[in-house]
Amino acid sequence: MGRARILIVLAIATVGSIGLVLIVSAMLGHKAPPPQVVAAQPTAPMARVLVARHDLAVGARLTSNDMTWQDWPVTAVNPAFITDGQGAHLSAPTATSAIAEQANQTVRAAATVVAGGPNPMDQLSGSIVREAILANEPITNAKLVRGGEGGYMAVVLQPGMRAVAVPVTASDAAGGFILPGDRVDVVQAHPTDASNGRGGFAAAVLLRNVRVLAIDQNSQPPKNGQQSQIGGTATLEVAAADTEVVARAKAQGEVLLALRPYSDAGQPSGPPTDQGISGQVRIFRSGQAAETVTLQ
Repeated sequence: MGRARILIVLAIATVGSIGLVLIVSAMLGHKAPPPQVVAAQPTAPMARVLVARHDLAVGARLTSNDMTWQDWPVTAVNPAFITDGQGAHLSAPTATSAIAEQANQTVRAAATVVAGGPNPMDQLSGSIVREAILANEPITNAKLVRGGEGGYMAVVLQPGMRAVAVPVTASDAAGGFILPGDRVDVVQAHPTDASNGRGGFAAAVLLRNVRVLAIDQNSQPPKNGQQSQIGGTATLEVAAADTEVVARAKAQGEVLLALRPYSDAGQPSGPPTDQGISGQVRIFRSGQAAETVTLQ
């Protein structure tokens, strides 16, 4: 190897050594930045809002299984929402007492939406859905109607049906055992023409399997174990074409309601035949069935 070549190799090695030293020095002299400490931010207080457990259609009757409580940010609680009235709870201990007090005021104000008792679920059970409510949507009074409130009967009625009232007594309504929600037959009775000396009493079933909407102003069966309800008026749900049948029956004579078994709820409702009130009428004389005639 020539002398010149040896000098070149030594020069390259020297430069490499110097570069390596500089690199190591730079690495040892570089310090990593201190870790940043992020301060814990206070979590917004939450309230419990009453929401729909699943979709509720118009006309549905609320039960406790249709409602549930859901955590809701207090800042998003609308005064129309229904809360449990227990105040807001904080999900982080760093929240200030001022925020908590403001949250509790909002929750208490929303809780007053439901009056009449401490438990909103109990107070709303039995209400009818006036406007559709989606799952997890807050339940508000504006979308419900309760018994005795205006518009209640219009929501309860099925499409194409009408509500008609007939006067009743204990003897006309199965001794008071006919309650809202029951199914009955409408029976019309009146005296027959006595001009030929053969006067008697006629009775006919005009409508079958008709739903009772209310007895007087009560649209729900009595509670506390009471099995009967005496009233002076029964409100029935009949088809629009059958309202004339009931009106004619009330004008012609006494109207009786015959209670049907619960198992008949799925049976057809309306006149016994397709000819409106046409059918057979039994005429009684001196308590005995004398003859049967056909109404046209």
